[in-house]
Amino acid sequence: MATHLITGAGSGIGAVVAERLLARGDDTWLLARNAARAKELADRFDGAHTLVGDLAEPERLSWALSHQALPETLDSLHHIAGVIELGEIGDTSAKVWNTMLAANLVAPAELTRLLLPQLRQARGHVLFVNSGAGLRANPHWGAYAASKHGLKALADALRGEEGGNGVRVTSVYPGRTATPMQEKVHRLEGKEYDAEKWVTPEAVATTLLTALDLPRGSEVTDLSVRPGG
Repeated sequence: MATHLITGAGSGIGAVVAERLLARGDDTWLLARNAARAKELADRFDGAHTLVGDLAEPERLSWALSHQALPETLDSLHHIAGVIELGEIGDTSAKVWNTMLAANLVAPAELTRLLLPQLRQARGHVLFVNSGAGLRANPHWGAYAASKHGLKALADALRGEEGGNGVRVTSVYPGRTATPMQEKVHRLEGKEYDAEKWVTPEAVATTLLTALDLPRGSEVTDLSVRPGG
């Protein structure tokens, strides 16, 4: 039985990944921002374990995890959680920059660092849900895109550093996906939201698990998922 840890399991892509891993009988751990959220996740995902750690405060993750029982080995770590705000560079405050960089980049780096012993033990797999914004930056998306470009750099460096330890690293770049975050993006853009136009969370989850299930000795490094007919 494989062991996995997922961030962002409360909705969208993360929820689908959690459901599928639990359905196949795997030992599934879900990271929650606080104890109340952990209870919600435990009630929703029968059989899942929960850990508490706030990705908005990556400097506190080490302390938080040191006070909880962790899995002994980890076959995969799924970085799915993220936050977004839009705005022109000239209107984006340092506080907004720091909020997005903390949750979207520094927290994944720190969580990976803290769990590398378990990942190395299992010759595990780190999977980053990035974004099309991690490959190109459009107007109004500067701070978010910067955090996602940084996430690509993190994944690429980690792959080079940990390949010798048997740790695989995959980045997935979804286009617009029908999630609560996408609803927020449409509100920020002043546009009407139609989920039918966008990639489904199930499609992105399938992409992640396809990369995860690739036979040992091969590795998918980067995958883009786009809406299609």
